[in-house]
Amino acid sequence: MNRVAEYRLGLILVTASAVAWSLAGLFTRAIPLDSWTILAWRGIFGSIGIAVAMMLFEGGIAWKSFRHMGRPGWLFVAVSSLGMVFFITALKETTVAHVAVIYATIPFVAAVIAWLAMGERSTLRAIVASIAAMGGVIIMVGLGTEGSLFGDLLAFGMTLCMGVLMVIVRRSPEISVMPAACVSALLSSLICWPLGNPLSVSAHDLLLIAMFGILVSAVGLACFTLGAKWLPPIETALIGSLDAPLAPFWIWLVFNEAPSKSTVIGGSIVFAAVVANVLAGTKKGPTPANSVT
Repeated sequence: MNRVAEYRLGLILVTASAVAWSLAGLFTRAIPLDSWTILAWRGIFGSIGIAVAMMLFEGGIAWKSFRHMGRPGWLFVAVSSLGMVFFITALKETTVAHVAVIYATIPFVAAVIAWLAMGERSTLRAIVASIAAMGGVIIMVGLGTEGSLFGDLLAFGMTLCMGVLMVIVRRSPEISVMPAACVSALLSSLICWPLGNPLSVSAHDLLLIAMFGILVSAVGLACFTLGAKWLPPIETALIGSLDAPLAPFWIWLVFNEAPSKSTVIGGSIVFAAVVANVLAGTKKGPTPANSVT
């Protein structure tokens, strides 16, 4: 594929990952279990789903990929596992609103890391869209004075980890990070298993967690890792902001809980910012690295 085709495919795949990840809140709401138990089983089903996807795409040579992850692959495993721990702990130490607002800075965090690690500068279009998206998230959840400094630092640590993951995938496009994502999902399960009560889960809840793991972890991670290597990190992060307006949409659709006015207004701003950037990028194609337009 040429660069334009790769860029457009990257947009599609990363958007698909954002849609998949936005279902996390819906599944968490539908499953009446503690977070550690859900994450323990979700990691197992996620790793199985990714392994199956690898078999479908790579056939019998899929297992060889685990032996050839290289430093980028193992760095991906370490950073993603650390980010998961930061995320779960942050939700316990500070408010969800603070976590959401801090994570809304991910486009700028990813852009700075990409500039430091690769010398890749962001487009003016993406920067403006990221500012608009961050403003939309703030309108949705507010700033608030609750929470704690420790929890906020953990949330920023999680944001930093996600920015590093985006740059790893972008910087090493020749490396298959699917096996790394598989190992990461399994490792997250091992971390959460002793902290929850996974052996007391009913068959119905286990089925929901299986869907959670396959759709959110496996499909989301697969689309993200495949698409992020063709997009600048700031655009990958910006598209990921779609999670903010989509998550309450699924809750409204399934549980008939109408979102607040601020959620609708802020979510509309986020959605408009992402769509405008994607449409502009699709029309113009990728911008050469180290340039601002």
